[in-house]
Amino acid sequence: MSAAQATLNATLPIDYWLHLADNALVLGQRNAEWCGHGPILEEDIALSNNSLDLVGQARLLYQEAAAQMGNGATEDTLAYFRDVPDFKNYTLLELPHHAPLAGTSASERDFATTLVRNFLYSALMVLVWDKLQHAPNEQLAAIAAKSLKEVRYHLRHSRDWLLRMGDGTAESHGRAQASVNHLMPYTQEFWTSSDYETEAAKVTGLDMASLQNDWNQIVDQALAEATLKRPASGGFVPTGKHSVHSEHLGFMLAEMQSLARAHPNATW
Repeated sequence: MSAAQATLNATLPIDYWLHLADNALVLGQRNAEWCGHGPILEEDIALSNNSLDLVGQARLLYQEAAAQMGNGATEDTLAYFRDVPDFKNYTLLELPHHAPLAGTSASERDFATTLVRNFLYSALMVLVWDKLQHAPNEQLAAIAAKSLKEVRYHLRHSRDWLLRMGDGTAESHGRAQASVNHLMPYTQEFWTSSDYETEAAKVTGLDMASLQNDWNQIVDQALAEATLKRPASGGFVPTGKHSVHSEHLGFMLAEMQSLARAHPNATW
């Protein structure tokens, strides 16, 4: 193998692949909960397509993790047969579609919560995938290039709705502002470091903290156009990517994994 080929196949930590994959899968599952329940038909389809994009990204990333892990690991075993402490997604992405409630409480889905979360995450991932499409790992670079095209649409879609809701009626403005106030503190996790991200950065050159100023610019400009106010930073910093999750992930995984766990050897 030549030096150039070795560089293109530089190995990344398995946990880094899982972190990227878990982010995509968990948000994809959350957005899929709108399928058949969208406020209008067009948005029902849009959120379903958003979900399919994210699950597609998760599949590609899990396949790379499984290839490194061996021992029979597959994209399905990684998605359906791991427990809460094994997942490394951001806490933001596992939250239900409504304001804070006890873990066992139920509430109607709030469209503003969904779109604000999609906006905050997509604003991050356009920066992440743009950087990773140049990573010295052929598989990751290819996945990043594909995902970047998708997440640019996700960002445009969610940003458009953020502006419509924020600069709309008193009801829509109030819901959008409440969602921003609820979700923004969870984005602090974006800028903390983990061991696997530090190791991956030696290959990819991506330091998450270096993206913060650009992310702030995207978010602050959109909030200003939407006549929304950004809450002050501070408070508890979530630890989802360190595998310490909120109570909500377990309920979500129970629903997502129940069929595969009930029929573990099923084939189609």
